[in-house]
Amino acid sequence: MNIVDLLFYFFATLSVGGGVLMVASRHPVSAAMFMIISLVSVAALFVLLEAFFLAILQVLVYGGAVMVLFLFIIMLLDVGPEGGKVSRIKMLSGLAGCLSVGILIILLLQFSGIGEASLENWQPIQDSEEVVGDSLIFSTSLKNFGYGLFTKYMLPIQVAGFLLLAAMVGVIVLSKNANMEKEN
Repeated sequence: MNIVDLLFYFFATLSVGGGVLMVASRHPVSAAMFMIISLVSVAALFVLLEAFFLAILQVLVYGGAVMVLFLFIIMLLDVGPEGGKVSRIKMLSGLAGCLSVGILIILLLQFSGIGEASLENWQPIQDSEEVVGDSLIFSTSLKNFGYGLFTKYMLPIQVAGFLLLAAMVGVIVLSKNANMEKEN
């Protein structure tokens, strides 16, 4: 067992532990901090896989910008430790929903044949190859990533941006209504 294996086990444990503590935490701000720990651990796993660009994106976008947005929303809504309590019926219905979605995904993968895909079908890529048309292939080059991001996946990125904007506007409207009710 070498140092890379030990680092993998350390960061994988830290990532899963941060996720479990995030879910188990009663206070929303400490839950957000545990989520930051988990996201930074995933970035460290990307570094171990030598995917440095993804590691930087993970830290900047998720660990930085999205978590600042989460903390901003938590503080705007003024959610205390009592805000996350749910009843037993809600918990059971949530678990049943997650279980049914998981079973549905497993069944879809089994019947579609995606679960049988192997790495033998992947074509090796040279860094000098150019990206042509709609057939994007797996590559570690930044050029292929940028091409796919601004051509094939442009619409989903725009939709996700507008959804985040709508969510932020909704939180501001809800917090202003709550503040007006407190003043009256």
